[in-house]
Amino acid sequence: MTCGLQLWEALIGMLLSRRDVLRGHSVQADPIYMRPFGADPARFDDLCRDCSACLSACPEGIIVTAADGRAAVDLRRGACNFCQACAQACPTGALRDDNQTWDWHARIDTQCLSIQGISCRACQDVCEPRAISFRLATAGRAMPQLELDSCTGCGACAGACPADAIRFDHRPQKEEEAAG
Repeated sequence: MTCGLQLWEALIGMLLSRRDVLRGHSVQADPIYMRPFGADPARFDDLCRDCSACLSACPEGIIVTAADGRAAVDLRRGACNFCQACAQACPTGALRDDNQTWDWHARIDTQCLSIQGISCRACQDVCEPRAISFRLATAGRAMPQLELDSCTGCGACAGACPADAIRFDHRPQKEEEAAG
């Protein structure tokens, strides 16, 4: 019986981090999926050959295989440091180290502990560009404020959030950036 339990724990351990288990995530939990830094949305699906070179190259271990078999970033595993190791390892050009765009920014959902009246500022503490702050509200609550122009979309906040309240939205390039 003990051997079976150890095997089960080992299998779960390979699929879920301890943080995921403590948060109540299941193996099928939907992670925050985005294509890796350097992906050209117009060309990625055509060029990616599912070789997993970027997964192996990522020093943060945040690149995973998505449901479609291609590389995706799961920011609940940690932050992207934009080192471009994944792009440098990509043999097909699906990820390019000359593509400096990361068109994503954080969004804080209503399950945020501070919104629920529980004191937590874990996301603010790990946000290096200081894009997250809190505004005091009634009943001892603090409402998260996100400065979108400062948010790099690195995901440090997502990995730190105990309530899994951080999501990411695509932020289209500004017209002057896209033209230039």
